[in-house]
Amino acid sequence: MTTAFDPFHLGNLRLKNRIVMAPMTRSRAHGTGATPTELMATYYAQRASAGLMITEGIQPSIVGQGYPDTPGLHSAEQVVAWRKVTDAVHARGGRIFAQLMHAGRTGDPDLLPEGQIPVGPSAMPQKVRFTRIQG
Repeated sequence: MTTAFDPFHLGNLRLKNRIVMAPMTRSRAHGTGATPTELMATYYAQRASAGLMITEGIQPSIVGQGYPDTPGLHSAEQVVAWRKVTDAVHARGGRIFAQLMHAGRTGDPDLLPEGQIPVGPSAMPQKVRFTRIQG
């Protein structure tokens, strides 16, 4: 009988078990550059016993950011910072996939560089705006 703790092959990738950590937006990429932090590397490394982890939503372009303090993967600085996260996970034998998330028109123009606006398949912006959570 197969259990959640038995290995699994996902294509050519061997997972040590069938447990998958679903993505959760955590808003921990504080500061300029929307880069992953040491706290994020620690967070993911602590969960490396899952067969596979899927990261929080990562914006693939500067206009893809929809929420405060979410990480990107569209600059050299972000790639270097994500490498620290993946290295920490791999050091503990974990597997991690990036969840790319473009927020489209849900994005808040206040989060984008001056002159940039959220883009998406609709010209209609979402009316809800998000605020930063302190702490």
